[in-house]
Amino acid sequence: MKKYTFMQRKEDVVREWHHYDAEGQVLGKLATEIAKKLMGKEKITFTPHIDGGDFVVVTNASKIVVTGNKLNDKKYYNHSGFPGGIRVRTAGEILEKKPEELLMLAVRRMLPKNKLGKQQLTRLRVFAGAEHAHTAQKPVKVEF
Repeated sequence: MKKYTFMQRKEDVVREWHHYDAEGQVLGKLATEIAKKLMGKEKITFTPHIDGGDFVVVTNASKIVVTGNKLNDKKYYNHSGFPGGIRVRTAGEILEKKPEELLMLAVRRMLPKNKLGKQQLTRLRVFAGAEHAHTAQKPVKVEF
């Protein structure tokens, strides 16, 4: 009997659509679940160097919960590259102005820091409200 390690090929990837409702969910726990789905970690065909993850749709991002005092204490830094070009925003400011961006930032930092991670992040769709534009794909609602 031959024993070998299974290696998935790009041609054999089967993608599904998943729908998460972020209302009342903790930011970090939700981001962890989404990152696992995007990478395809829970699939038995998981191969680290192949993009075998699924599509994820998240609604109600504006109603996400951040624990502790992170709304005021957690800071996100961006720099333009010019002297004095640093921009500092708190999690509360981001949640107030663009709630989709807060979840995208959390998920992006949980994905691999290479081309594969960028490719996986393109399959994430986040919406601030309850409506989304991907009903035709019939996403499966995920409860956790």
